[in-house]
Amino acid sequence: MDSIMGFFQSSFFALSDLIDIALVAYVIYRFLLLIRGTRGVQMTFGIVVLLLLYWSSRYLGLDTVQWLLSNALTYIVFAIIVLFQSEIRRGLAGIGKTPILARQIRQRSEGFEEITQAATTLASRKIGALIVIERGIGLKNYVENGIVLDAMLAFDLLVTIFNPNTPLHDGAVIIQRSRIAAAACFLPLTLDPYHSKELGTRHRAAIGITEETDAVAVIVSEETGVISLAINGRITRNLDSVTLRASLETACENAPGKTVTRLARRRPEKI
Repeated sequence: MDSIMGFFQSSFFALSDLIDIALVAYVIYRFLLLIRGTRGVQMTFGIVVLLLLYWSSRYLGLDTVQWLLSNALTYIVFAIIVLFQSEIRRGLAGIGKTPILARQIRQRSEGFEEITQAATTLASRKIGALIVIERGIGLKNYVENGIVLDAMLAFDLLVTIFNPNTPLHDGAVIIQRSRIAAAACFLPLTLDPYHSKELGTRHRAAIGITEETDAVAVIVSEETGVISLAINGRITRNLDSVTLRASLETACENAPGKTVTRLARRRPEKI
């Protein structure tokens, strides 16, 4: 006991040391949250195994194994950048949308009724659709690669856009600030191999854009008419109009940097 008390008496912990430890712990915690549920978990485990093998080879005096691993670990930084590029992009985007660094983005949720009605109508007709709703992270790059509309969000316009006989039906519709910013937009496909093989290009594009950004994507399958919702790289399927509307409201209410949220204006039911 005397030796333990002597250690604490002889050791001096400054406030800067506590702050340093707390910041490192927070960074590690945020990194684990970032890769949770992604393929980054397996890649992180693989890198840890390589490091353990390297230290074990040094301890056991395995010179050949140590030489091989030391040369391989020289390029570990470049390997991390390549393997974790999606996670790094999401992490940097997350830093940019924190209350300290990000400008407060006005989130408005008008149009939930139009989106819900359009999705259910298209689903009943088994017409495929992909609607992406911008939240905190801007989607300007994806808007520019489509057909810019800047039109008022309306049920009739959404149904018309995704009509197979129109030239704009192929691709995604992007909604910004309760307006249809663009149609026929091309989105990045998810590279996660653990998603169901039943998911087609439209669903993989929805997952991909929600992995890259904090957007919300509504998907209607043209094969089955099933409505799905993708958020944060995860997809929820078999939604009806009630659950879709509630999920959209919840997603936009929890949007980062939100200052104002207004409920959608309800339109009269169509007969």
